[in-house]
Parts: sequence; structure tokens; C-alpha cells
Amino acid sequence: MKKAGILGGGQLGRMLLQAAINYPVETFVLENDLHCPAAHLCHHFVKGDITSFEDVYNFGKDLDVLTIEIENVNQEAIELLEKDGVKIYPSPAALKIIKNKILQKQFYKDNQVPTSPFIITQNIQELEQQINFLPAVHKVGTGGYDGRGVQVIQNKDDIVKGFDIPAVLEKSVDIKKEIAIIIAVDDKDKTAIYPAVDMVFNQQLNTLDYQISPAELPEKILWKAEAIALKVVKELKSPGIFAVELFIDLDDNVWVNETAPRVHNSGHHTIEGNYCSQFDMLWRIMLGYPLGNTAPILPAAIVNLLGAKGYTGIATYQGLEEIMQVENIFVHIYSKKETKPGRKMGHITILSKEKQELIHQANKIKQTVKVIVE
Repeated sequence: MKKAGILGGGQLGRMLLQAAINYPVETFVLENDLHCPAAHLCHHFVKGDITSFEDVYNFGKDLDVLTIEIENVNQEAIELLEKDGVKIYPSPAALKIIKNKILQKQFYKDNQVPTSPFIITQNIQELEQQINFLPAVHKVGTGGYDGRGVQVIQNKDDIVKGFDIPAVLEKSVDIKKEIAIIIAVDDKDKTAIYPAVDMVFNQQLNTLDYQISPAELPEKILWKAEAIALKVVKELKSPGIFAVELFIDLDDNVWVNETAPRVHNSGHHTIEGNYCSQFDMLWRIMLGYPLGNTAPILPAAIVNLLGAKGYTGIATYQGLEEIMQVENIFVHIYSKKETKPGRKMGHITILSKEKQELIHQANKIKQTVKVIVE
């Protein structure tokens, strides 16, 4: 039986472990928080810091395979573990590119992947010199996550919001929609593509509000988006699961926004909505089984359950009973004890043949279900 480790114990680790139950695998989690969402679902929990060389190396040295659920793991440790023969998904080389937004943008440029024009800034003084490049989005090179480390800079008055550390300034693109495409790659370079999804964002928090699968796109634009996403993944030269986020602009051009080298929020609907979920797929890849069937069973939508504004403390969930009376609703609570404004506390999946029904129920969930305090 293979020994498999997950660096990080949040909700992605939790859902990975829920899928692991069906496989002959012994699971290990490294995380600082003893009460994290994944803690009680693994065979072995190790308390430690995923950014510490010593903790990551000692955790991984006796394992067969290792994966991540967040990018900011200790790079030197996973590189040494790979040299020692531990299989790592994604490869440390691919992760090194993706975890730094400056390197990620440069990677797109070097590989002729369409992405918005950008300028690298080392500090706020360099940002002040780019007034003619505005409006743009300023993103920290490393450490940004879930909308943190991102600022929209519309004009020179907004420059004070920018970052005084190495960052990338991306030219704003007038977009009509944002989509995501998840691609699985096995050790033999075979790929499986999940249907594209439409992503609707919470503009205030800059996090995914709800999402609908499959995306509504003209066939030619979908083909273009899939070809671009595949190019990104092929050039990374790594097995694993990759979520490529793309913009469709007003002229139907397709631009890569960012890539995540792991299971991703935009693929949570695949648990109920597709024959093989993104989590199941990653286990197939790590354990050396054939890639699964990515086809949808039914169209799906997901709504993220975010901590309500003005509430910090022990979480309680208002409106679940009412919403669960609706057919084909699936609730996923992440077992985070404390809520705070904007924190991801769970998600709800809706399945329906009718797109209007998906939108209607997504909006109903947003109005009905609230994460507040006891």
C-alpha cells in the first residue's frame, strides 16, 4: 500500500481525503493546526509548518508520493525529496514557476501563451513610474491567496494601495466573462480535460461567488480556450491537476489569467456533477491508475459559503434546512470551527438540466444560507 502525504490540511486536503477512502492508500497530513479541516480524516496527522525545510523534509522522506493543497510550501525541501525518489505532484519545477506570480507571467510570455501585458515592479517607487500603464492590477509575487495580495490600481490616486515588495502589474482587460478549465496529466503525459466552467466573482472580496458548469461559450471560443489551457499544462511538463483561469475579452480573445497547480475551487462541483471528480482524479494520477472520465453527469453550479460580514467567532449555519428541501442540493461544510468575514466555510452544489434553474437556486442559496456566530 502506497504512503501518500498532503502538505496542508485545509478544505482541499479534506476533500482529497474523502476521495482517498476508496483507494488502497495510507494517508498523511502535515499542518500546524491540530483542528484543521483535514486533521481527523487522515491515517496519520503530523503537526508542523509546511514552510519549514526541516518539517517538510522529515514529513516526506518516508513517503511514496506527496502533493500540496496550497502553493507556499518549502521549495528546497520538496526539491530534495524529489531527488531522493519521492514522487511529487505537481513537480517542484512546475510549482516554482506557478507559486511566484512574476515567474508565472514570464513563463506565459516565454511560451507564447496569450496573457495580459505586464510590468514587474520591485517597490512602490517603481509602481509610481507606471502611471501611463494604468488601469492595471497589482499582484504580489509570492504569498497572495484567495484575493489577498491583489489590488486594482485605476489611477495615480490608487497607487498608495500598491505593494512595496516585488510584484507584477497587469494591464486591465475589458472582459465579458471569466472561465476555468481543469486539466489532469498523468505520469505518461496523457491528459483529460474537464468541461470549462463560468466563474462569477464577488467583486468586493475578489473570491469566487458562484460558478456554473459547463460554461456557455461559442464552440470556436471553447476550442481556443481548451487549446490555450492545454498549452500551459504541456509546457509545465508535470503530472498532476491544473486549473487554468482564463478571461474572454469583448473581442472574443482568450487570455490566461492564472494557473493553480492543484485541485481548485472551480472544480468542487465535480464531486457530484462529473463521473470522476477532480479529487478522485488526483488519486488516480498519484497511485498510477488510468485517468478517469471527466464527462458531466448533469450541469452543475456551486455557491461558496463565506463567513458573513460582521461575524467573528464559533460558526453556525443559518438556512441549511430550508435549502436542503430543494432536490439535487449537496452541502459541503469544511469543519472550520471559527468564522470570520469572507472566510471560506463550505460550498453547496446544485445539479439541474436547466441553466436558469441553476442560476435561480444559486441566488436563493446566497440569500438563504448565512454563516454567522452562535
